[in-house]
Amino acid sequence: MKSDPSHFNEMHAASGARAPYDGYAAWFAQQDNARLAKKSDEAEAFFRRSGITFNVYGQSDAEERLIPFDLVPRILSNNEWTKLSKGIDQRVRAINAFLHDIYNRQEILRAGVVPTNLIAQNDAFLPQMMDFTPPGGIYTHITGTDIVRTGADDFFVLEDNARTPSGVSYMLENRETMLQMFPELFSKIRVQRVSDYPKELRRSLAASAPASCEGRPCVAVLTPGIYNSAYYEHSFLADQMGVELVEGHDLRVVDGHIAMRTTKGYKVIDVLYRRVDDEFLDPLTFNPNSMLGVPGIMDVYRAGNITIANAPGTGVADDKAIYSYMPDIIAFYTGERAILKNVETHRCSEPDTLKYVLDNLADLVVKEVHGSGGYGMLVGPAASKQELADFADKLRARPGNYIAQPTLSLSTVPIFTEAGLAPRHVDLRPFALMSPDGVNITPGGLTRVALTEGSLVVNSSQGGGTKDTWVLED
Repeated sequence: MKSDPSHFNEMHAASGARAPYDGYAAWFAQQDNARLAKKSDEAEAFFRRSGITFNVYGQSDAEERLIPFDLVPRILSNNEWTKLSKGIDQRVRAINAFLHDIYNRQEILRAGVVPTNLIAQNDAFLPQMMDFTPPGGIYTHITGTDIVRTGADDFFVLEDNARTPSGVSYMLENRETMLQMFPELFSKIRVQRVSDYPKELRRSLAASAPASCEGRPCVAVLTPGIYNSAYYEHSFLADQMGVELVEGHDLRVVDGHIAMRTTKGYKVIDVLYRRVDDEFLDPLTFNPNSMLGVPGIMDVYRAGNITIANAPGTGVADDKAIYSYMPDIIAFYTGERAILKNVETHRCSEPDTLKYVLDNLADLVVKEVHGSGGYGMLVGPAASKQELADFADKLRARPGNYIAQPTLSLSTVPIFTEAGLAPRHVDLRPFALMSPDGVNITPGGLTRVALTEGSLVVNSSQGGGTKDTWVLED
């Protein structure tokens, strides 16, 4: 496999396999390509039988799709993971402190570290959360931190996902698939487990139960329903945790608590892991037309009789304009320098910055402040002249809606092809659980891979795939 010297190849160095890949490279060299191609087909069949599919909103066809799975793992050494996990822990704690502050004393705004207008004019900021602290002081029970790499020791946080981060089911199923296909690999190479995630998720959620909870906390997962693109994950996690999967119409307010309908009557829920957006959570407080939420749940929440995970209003912390202040936010709440670096970010709301972005549009990646899933973004080096001109008009019309970043030279990890290994760009989404007991980070996470040669867009909705992520035990 040829290595492009302009991109850091995580598997291969000039002298051969990099240390974390020594064992895997030796194993791979002994394999027959035809056998591996057959295994790849088996993996696709397994995912299809398991129902691991997703929908793409806005597509004319309603067909559910598989996220392509690549059988070459992404491997991190224990030392690499130690640095990453320390940085994630620091970042998650700072985000939680930031949310508590802006919904209470707002000291960071009074100190001028973050501009007040970025909060006051932010659609994700919920006035209904002011002067209220969730049970245990936890806002971000589950966080997904998107990380990219440009060199052996160079990791950058691309964005924070503090609302309802998805993808953990793929992390778990990818590992299960690899264990089934290549059990001999895991006897040769000691890889840290990810299978404890559902147990740790339930434990973390239960530890965040409100003070009014009596006995063992009752946990449930709230889904928008079968037509949601991530419904498979909602049902998967509920099943893995051994808790009920509920929809809004299954719930009601009973004696000041949220209760779910059962065959024996209504049962009180203490912790609701919701996969419904803020806007649709409570039609009495937010969108009155919502059929997905629970009327009155915000009153029950503010009365301290239920934990909602993640807390409403957390989206203000993963806003991409707020992201540009994360190093300052970390320093403000921890007194420490950020362990994981941010990508240099240009705020288009600032006139001088907007001029710079417009002048250099062909070299930059421009993203919507509230965008996700690879939608609403421009990759300048890959855009046509017409696309650049059209996007420039969008920027001039709504500059505050965008941020811009340099095009990073993202690391590559090989994918398997019938012609051999081929390098493709990747990112990583580790998952962190937070409760009053502390932060628990699953070793590894979801590696997303851009399957198109040269592409930097890894999102499944844009044609990306996934890999199993290995963190070595030593």
